[in-house]
Amino acid sequence: MADLSGAHWRKSTRSGGNGGECVEVADNLPGIVAVRDSKDPTGPALTFIPAAWATFTGQVGRTR
Repeated sequence: MADLSGAHWRKSTRSGGNGGECVEVADNLPGIVAVRDSKDPTGPALTFIPAAWATFTGQVGRTR
């Protein structure tokens, strides 16, 4: 399990502005990108290697 204690979380630019669909991303940690639900900051977080996260966000951007 990754140590996320030093994570600097920011709201995703793709999150909704009405407080509903809020995803936070931390990409300041070496070798991982962490993603969590901003409504549950003490809950679970998903972690990805940076290349996988870049592929995912690239594909999501093409579907909009």
